[in-house]
Amino acid sequence: MPPGVYGMQDVWEREGWQQINIEFLLPTGIYLNFPVARSDTISTIKKMVWKNARNEPLFSALSDPDAYVFTCINMTAEREELEDEQRRLFLPFWLCSKWHKTFSTGHHEFDSQKNHEVNEFRTKMRTFCEERAQVRQMLPWEPWMEFNFPCDLEPCSVVAQSGKSHSGKKILVNVKFEGSEETFVLQQDPQDLPMFLKRNALRKKSTVFRPAKQEKPEDYTLQVNGRWEFIYGKYPLCQFKYIFTCLHGGITPHLTMVHHSVIIKYQEEQGGLSNQVSRTRAQSKPPPLPLKRQNTSSLWSIHEPFYIYLLQGSRVNADEGMKLVVQAGLFHGSELLCKVVTSNEVSVCSEPVWDQKLVFDIGVSDLPRMSRLCFALYGVIEKTKKRPTKKKNKRADCPLAWVNTMVFDYKDQLKTGEFSLSTWPSVPDDKGDLLNPMGTVEKNPNIDSTAGLLIRFPNIRPHPLYYPPIEKLNELGMNCEKVVATKEEHLKLREIVDNKNYTEFFEDEKELLWKLRKEVRQRYPESLPKLLLITKWNKHEDVAQMVCLLRKWQELPAIHALELLDYSFPDPHVRSFTIRCLRNLRNDELFQYLLQLVQVLKYESYLDCDLTCFLLERALSNKKIGHFLFWHLRSEMHVPSVSLRFGLILEAYCRGSIFLIKSLMKQNEALNKMKALNDFVKSGSQKATRIQTTEDMKVCIKQDTYMEALSDVVSPLNPSIVLCELCADKCKFMDSKMKPLWLMYKDKYDHVGIIFKNGDDLRQDMLTLQMIQLMDVLWKTEGLDLRDKLDQAIEEFTLSCAGYCVATYVLGIGDRHSDNIMIRETGQLFHIDFGHFLGNFKSKFGINRERVPFILTYDFVHVIQEGRTNNSEKFERFRECCEQAYKILCRNGTLFVNLFALMKAAGLPELSSSKDIQYLKDSLALGKSEEEALKNFKVKFNEALRESWKTKVNWMMHSFAKDNR
Repeated sequence: MPPGVYGMQDVWEREGWQQINIEFLLPTGIYLNFPVARSDTISTIKKMVWKNARNEPLFSALSDPDAYVFTCINMTAEREELEDEQRRLFLPFWLCSKWHKTFSTGHHEFDSQKNHEVNEFRTKMRTFCEERAQVRQMLPWEPWMEFNFPCDLEPCSVVAQSGKSHSGKKILVNVKFEGSEETFVLQQDPQDLPMFLKRNALRKKSTVFRPAKQEKPEDYTLQVNGRWEFIYGKYPLCQFKYIFTCLHGGITPHLTMVHHSVIIKYQEEQGGLSNQVSRTRAQSKPPPLPLKRQNTSSLWSIHEPFYIYLLQGSRVNADEGMKLVVQAGLFHGSELLCKVVTSNEVSVCSEPVWDQKLVFDIGVSDLPRMSRLCFALYGVIEKTKKRPTKKKNKRADCPLAWVNTMVFDYKDQLKTGEFSLSTWPSVPDDKGDLLNPMGTVEKNPNIDSTAGLLIRFPNIRPHPLYYPPIEKLNELGMNCEKVVATKEEHLKLREIVDNKNYTEFFEDEKELLWKLRKEVRQRYPESLPKLLLITKWNKHEDVAQMVCLLRKWQELPAIHALELLDYSFPDPHVRSFTIRCLRNLRNDELFQYLLQLVQVLKYESYLDCDLTCFLLERALSNKKIGHFLFWHLRSEMHVPSVSLRFGLILEAYCRGSIFLIKSLMKQNEALNKMKALNDFVKSGSQKATRIQTTEDMKVCIKQDTYMEALSDVVSPLNPSIVLCELCADKCKFMDSKMKPLWLMYKDKYDHVGIIFKNGDDLRQDMLTLQMIQLMDVLWKTEGLDLRDKLDQAIEEFTLSCAGYCVATYVLGIGDRHSDNIMIRETGQLFHIDFGHFLGNFKSKFGINRERVPFILTYDFVHVIQEGRTNNSEKFERFRECCEQAYKILCRNGTLFVNLFALMKAAGLPELSSSKDIQYLKDSLALGKSEEEALKNFKVKFNEALRESWKTKVNWMMHSFAKDNR
C-alpha cells in the first residue's frame, strides 16, 4: 500500500488498482509479498499464501491452514480478526495464529476480558495519546525535530575539559548538500555552533555555484551521513557525540545540509495517517467515562474488624497425605499491617472446601488505601517418627501457590462480593516467607492449569464504601500540633538522617522521626523515604498528616526520588509526588533510568497510574525514549503477570505513533528472521563442521525473503541507525553455547556490525551495561574521561583499563576470563558478557574462580608503563585515575543502590531481594567517609596487583577447558 494509506476502500476501487501487493507475516517468521486481486476472498488468498510458503524455511512447522485467521491493523489502529471466509480485503494485513502476538495482546483479547478497568483505561489512554500526537504534528519544523531526532550530546564538563587539550586546534568537516554529490571541506573551531558551520557551508556554496537567490542558514539543518541523526541547536559542535568521537579518533566528520522543506515534507507524511485515524475517531467517539459514585458513608466511622470469607479452591494438585492450608496477610507495601491469618486444614482434593470466615486484627476504618490482601496455598506434611527432628514443630510446610488482590478497587471502593483468584505457582525450593507482597496483583491468565481460590468480600454496609477523598485527608491533616524539640533530639535526628546504610529503625528512632517530621521536611527533605517507612499507614490520622505534609514537600532530585518508586511506597499520593519530581528530568537523564522505570510498572496496583501517564507522555514527545519504551515492554510480553499491563501501554503508545508502526513491524520481522536463522545454525552445528554450517548459513541468508526482511531496517539498538545492506559473505556465528550471530551491514558511508543472541536472558547484561554507561556519564560530568580520550593507543588502554577496573570491582562482576575481555585496535579495553555480578562468583570443585577484586595483570601493567619496568610515573597516573573514578562513584552511591533496588521487579536470579544489594553497598562504602572508602579501595587495588598470578592461572585453566570441549 502507499505510505500512510491504510484501510481505504476507495483506493482499491480506483481504475488501475485491480491488484495490489500485500505483505504477509506467518507465525514461523516467513515473510511473503505478492499481488492480490481486490475481488479475491479470504479463503482464496489463504490458499495462495500456503502455496507461496511451501518453499520457505520452517514451512513444515506450520499447522493446517484452518487453524489460522488473518489479522490486520484497521483504520483506528486496532487489531482486527478477519474470520469471514467470503470477505474481500480492503486492508493491509498479516497472517497470524489465534494465539500469536506481534506487538501486544490483541484488541479482541482486551475486549473479551469484559473488564471495566481495562475498558476505562483504554478509553482514557486513547484520548491521551491521540491528542498528544495531534499537538506534536502541529509543531513548527524545528521543535518537531526535537521529538524525532533528539540531539545526542556529551556532558558539558567533559567537552570543556576536552576543549582545553585542543585549544587553538581547528577541525575539518566534510559537508555536502542534499541531492548533490559535491562536497566541501570546511575548517571550524570545535566550539563553533552548528549555525556558524551552516553559514560557512552556504558561503562556500555561493562562491562555487553563484546561486540567483541568497539562502539563509536558518532554513537548513545538518544531518550525519548515513544516519537519522542531526546536528542542530545552541550547542558547540564538539558536544555532539558524533563530532566528539570523530575529533578524538582523528576522523573527519561527514555531514549533509538538509533544507527545511525536506523536513516539513517528512513531517507531513508522518501526519497523514495520524490525521486519517483522528478523523475516523471523531466520527465514532468512545463513550464517556462513567462518573464515580458519590461517597455514601464515611469509611473512617466503621470500627468493626475487617474480614473475608475463604470459600473453596479449584484445580489443586498436591501429594496425598498432605493437609491443605491457606495463609492470608494484609500488607501496605512491604509492611505487614496485622497478624497473618491461617485457615483450617482440609484434606487434599482437586476442589477443597474451607467455607471459613477469616478475621484480621485491624479495623475497617484503619485500612490504608493501598491495602493488599496476600494469599499462600501450602501443604502440611506430618513428619514420621523415622525422621526425627530437633525442632518442636514436627511438621513441614510445602508451598504450592500464591496470589494477591487489592482490598479497594480502582475507583477507591471497598470490594464486595465473590472473586475467583487464579494463583501463581510457588518456587519449589523457596525457603522464604510463603506470602509474596512484592508480587503482582494480576490473576494468573493460565486458569486451566493453575490452582484457584474463591473468596468473598462481605457487604459491611448496604451501600458502597469509598476511601475518603484527598479533601477529607487535608481537613484532618491540618490539625497538626506545634512540636518543640530538645538539642539532644536534634542531634539524634541528624544522626538518623545521615545514616545512608539504614535497614530498619528502633522504636525510639521511629517516634523521633515522626515527632520531628516538619523538621525533616524543612532541613532534610531527601530523608523523605525514611519518614514514609515509619509512617503508620494503618492509622488514618497519621496518613492524613503525611499527605498534608507531602503537599508542601520540596521536589527532590532524581537520585532520591527514584527510591520512592519501590514497592515499599505504594501510597498514590507518594507516587504522584515522585512523578512530579521526575518531570524535571531532561530526556537524556530519563533515558538513563528508563530500564528501571519500566520494571517498577510491575509494582503498580492499578492500570491507570501517574507513572504510566508520565512514561507515555515523554515517549510521545521524544522518539528515542518511545523507541526504547516500546522494546522494553515488547521484550516481556511473554511474561503472563505483565502481558495485560504492558500490552495496554503498547497499544496506547502505538495509537500516538501510528507512523512508526510500519518501522516497528519491520524490526519485529527482522528479529523473527534472526531467531529462525539462529535456530538453523544451532541445529546445523550439531551435524556438520563449523565451516560447512557457516556456508549453509550464508546460503540461507541470501534467500530473497531473508535479504528483504533483514535489510533496510531501523536498528532496535539505536533508532538513528538504519541497517541498510546485509553483507551475507561477511556474516558468521560465534563459537559459544548459544551460537550468537555476527551480522555485518554496509551503507554508502560506513559498515555496522551487530550480534544477535537468542536463548539467554540478557536483562542482567543490559543492567550492567547501563550502570557502566551511567558511570561514564558521572565521570565525564566531573571532567574525567576514561574512554576514547586520547589518540595514542597506550593512553586509551590506560584510561579505559582504569574505568573497567573500578566498574567491575564496584559491580562485583565475575567470570572475567580472557574471552570476556576485549581490546579495540585503538587500544580501548572493554568487557563483554555480564552473566554474573554483585559478587556471585563461579567456583569449580569448591575452588573460587574469582580470587582478586578485579583484573589487573602484569601484562596490563606492562602496557600501561609503555614496556618499561621503571616507568613508575605512568603507573602512578593510572592509579590516580582509578582512585578519582572510585571517589566519584562513592559520591553517587545512593543512585546506584536505588537503581539496583528498583530492578528487583525484573526477577533476575542474582538480584531478587534486598540482601543481593548488600554487595553494592559494601563496595561503594555506603555510610563511610570518603577517606575511609578510599583507604579500603587502595587495599583492594594492591591486592589485585599482588595476586594477579592467580588470574593468569584461571585464564590458563579456562583455555585448557575450552580447547578440550
